[in-house]
Amino acid sequence: MSTETQTSRRAWRRLRRAGAPRPTKGNVLATILALGLGFAIAAQVRQTSIEGLEDLREDELIRILDTVDQDGNRLAEEIQTLRLSRDRLQSDTTSLTEAREAAQQRLDSLAILAGTAPARGPGIVLTIRDPENRVTAPLLLDTLQELRDAGAEAIEINSIRVVASTFFTDGEGSISISGTEVSAPYVVTAIGDGSTLASAMEIPGGVTNSVRSVGGEAGVETKDEVTVSALRSVSEPQYARPVPSSTTS
Repeated sequence: MSTETQTSRRAWRRLRRAGAPRPTKGNVLATILALGLGFAIAAQVRQTSIEGLEDLREDELIRILDTVDQDGNRLAEEIQTLRLSRDRLQSDTTSLTEAREAAQQRLDSLAILAGTAPARGPGIVLTIRDPENRVTAPLLLDTLQELRDAGAEAIEINSIRVVASTFFTDGEGSISISGTEVSAPYVVTAIGDGSTLASAMEIPGGVTNSVRSVGGEAGVETKDEVTVSALRSVSEPQYARPVPSSTTS
């Protein structure tokens, strides 16, 4: 290699060393400061993104608080409205349920009184024997009236339901109840207070005395539960119509 070429290469090496940064104290300090400034900037950006409100002006903060208060008031009003709607629906549902229950109870009571539904409860069983066929329709009618006066709520005689329209007539050797002939023994089942009904049958001059006076026998059994299962069919009235109830506006 020629002397001129070696001299040229040494010159280029010196030039590269001269252009390369030298790890002086100043360069190291500048690098540390740059890194610290970078970390500070990153932390500030993060803190601002988290808190978000520290750098806002007072009027901006007041506007944000007003908006939050308005939203809270609107939500509170919506909650109150929903609660009122819920309470009203619950009240309407409760009132409707109570009205239906009351109507059903009234319907059940009317069905028992009309004889279209069976009934059971405490009561008595009155058995009238008439070996000489001297018990008459008026005597059975008196028996029915005594039971009603004593508070009987449902009655049947020989599997025939007795209601308000029931009537008794005498026949030849038998008694007719609403057109159906029955014969002794006459078994009367009545629902009500058992002791009261039994006492009404056995009062001096009452039903049992009247039966015995014509040669018959009458026995009363008080029971905790009896069943009146005979039903009466209800026909459509031919002439009677209900009177419309008056309404006030």
